[in-house]
Amino acid sequence: GYGLASSQLDRIKAAGLPLTISVDKVAASGGYMMACVADKIVSAPFAIVGSIGVIAQIPNFNKLLKKHDIEYEQLTAGEYKRTLTMFGENTDKARDKFKQELEETHVLFKDFIRERRPSLELEKVATGEHWFGTQAKELGLVDEISTSDDLVVAACKEKTVLAVHYVQKKKLADKLAGVASKVADSVVLKLAERGQKPIV
Repeated sequence: GYGLASSQLDRIKAAGLPLTISVDKVAASGGYMMACVADKIVSAPFAIVGSIGVIAQIPNFNKLLKKHDIEYEQLTAGEYKRTLTMFGENTDKARDKFKQELEETHVLFKDFIRERRPSLELEKVATGEHWFGTQAKELGLVDEISTSDDLVVAACKEKTVLAVHYVQKKKLADKLAGVASKVADSVVLKLAERGQKPIV
């Protein structure tokens, strides 16, 4: 999801549109992957920013299954089709392969950020730690401290503001139901004005 969202944001920049991303609450891990695409990142003082790392955790029920005499079988084609498993007995070789995949993902993550924020000291910030907005600014993870509300208010003073409204077309059945309801309400109102009770 985050990779796709980052690509969509990249399309905005590719179209030549300036892109500012505002972080009011959290831009951690994949959230920061999306945010780093921006020309400018604005963060609220206590927003959580960073967490440039990779994590994976899975429970293993192998001992529990053995205790209850439940056998588990897993068939694969390809040596590393499955590394760690929830139900089988994990091996050191499988763990090493899984860790290797995590490291490779971390390298890709760092390369993605390095390409978009070249002045960032990745050795210092790509540790999996997260920081508050004010700390993140000192580290170069964000460019400015402000809330999205303040950002919008300031922009409204300098820019032309356009309001976009989406009108959803009603289906024929909904239109007919609306007309029938209005007619019924009108009839009841007229009967009430005449002092007659409506037939129900």
